[in-house]
Amino acid sequence: MLKRGAVKAVLMGIAGLAASIVPAVAEVWTEQQISNGGLRGTLTLPETSGSFPAALIIAGSGPVDRDGNLPGAPNDSLKLLAHGLAAYGIVSLRVDKRGIGGSRAAGLREEDLRFGTYVADAASWLKLLRGDSRISRVVLIGHSEGALVATLVAQQADLAGLILIAGASEPAARLIERQLSAADLPLGLRETSRRIAASLQKGEPVADIPPELAALYRPGVQNYLMSWFPLDPAEELAKITCPVLIVQGTTDLQVTVPDAQRLAAAHPAAKLVLIEGMNHVLKEAPAERSANLRTYATPDLPLAPALLPAVVTFLQQS
Repeated sequence: MLKRGAVKAVLMGIAGLAASIVPAVAEVWTEQQISNGGLRGTLTLPETSGSFPAALIIAGSGPVDRDGNLPGAPNDSLKLLAHGLAAYGIVSLRVDKRGIGGSRAAGLREEDLRFGTYVADAASWLKLLRGDSRISRVVLIGHSEGALVATLVAQQADLAGLILIAGASEPAARLIERQLSAADLPLGLRETSRRIAASLQKGEPVADIPPELAALYRPGVQNYLMSWFPLDPAEELAKITCPVLIVQGTTDLQVTVPDAQRLAAAHPAAKLVLIEGMNHVLKEAPAERSANLRTYATPDLPLAPALLPAVVTFLQQS
């Protein structure tokens, strides 16, 4: 089914566009639901003629759908990004991860899922997008954990560019430790988490998981964690040869400005853009935790104004 809508609401409040950005070209966009085996996604097309640059948008960790939404926490961040790109003549493909949303039927048993599964799926979507005669060149946009997925795909593909938004710079075990500390988890549980993570990082499953940490380390997810924990995002980014843009918000509760700076240090040719007041779901938000988290379930809140200009400028120059 095709859906059509104006992009003006998406762009509302965006000011100070970089002088190098070509003016918006599409007053309307068209969306097409597409399939790739058992996987599902949405192709967003500017309704103008010609060939277009395209972006494959890869979502972050957990049960995040193609629009950037978690169960009970709709924010539409990736949908808003796709619609904003369409206004500038940029095609985008945003997809549901295996086992999530429209791709639920393609889900694996939890025990069989690996980080490489998501990398292979993203590479498959990239191949499909490149086969579209309307596409002139392709970049990858990875958000949060999707930044690492995009990085690994970029290592094996000839791309016009790689955009990492709110991407961690350290192995996942360290990131989890930081997030548990920020959430004020009791010290004893944080120490237990560190011990469990250290075992998993060595490829050693852990049988005795406290109930308070079961959501993180239950037995069914440990194979996935053991495939993810050894990966160092900064080391993987250092292997990339295509142009790279690193975007990070200053009020992100999950990934920090030092993360972005470490990524940039690992790839000195990368362009680093820090967006004042942008949080993890790409919205303007205060640093105070409860107010920040409220934006995670506010789909009507627009993207942080500086995000789209940064992404479009890079795409138009790639």
